[in-house]
Amino acid sequence: MAGKGRAGRLGKRIGEIVATAIEHEIKDPRLEFITITDSRITADLRVATLYYTVRGRTLDDEPDLEAAEAALTAARGRLRTMVGKQTGVKFTPELTFVLDAVPDAARHMEELLAKARAQDEEVRRVAEGARPAGDEDPYRRDEETEQPGDDDR
Repeated sequence: MAGKGRAGRLGKRIGEIVATAIEHEIKDPRLEFITITDSRITADLRVATLYYTVRGRTLDDEPDLEAAEAALTAARGRLRTMVGKQTGVKFTPELTFVLDAVPDAARHMEELLAKARAQDEEVRRVAEGARPAGDEDPYRRDEETEQPGDDDR
């Protein structure tokens, strides 16, 4: 078992190696729009999990998630070999790839916040010229009906 510090450093290094290899060394066009967002390794240093996102060719295009997953699966062996050569660990960890859900969750939160802001703006707009339904001071004041000696009896 490796310490948390060593496992963390090795996980980060593996993420850097894989990201660089995807960008510069592996010439698969399906990997062109993949970004490695995070990497973690188990305490026994046997399995490294790499989180990735995929973007479309343009901002309006949907990403091809199936092609990206197939490309990562096809390149897994070469990537593992590169990791083994560049890290120098006794046992090269198995690489697993997981689609990162954080960007989608963040986008959903932004949409919810925008909707809440729009509703708040609508309430503010409606209340802008509103007046209270009743007297300006709705509280009763018994001071006018009480006489100064009523409490003395």
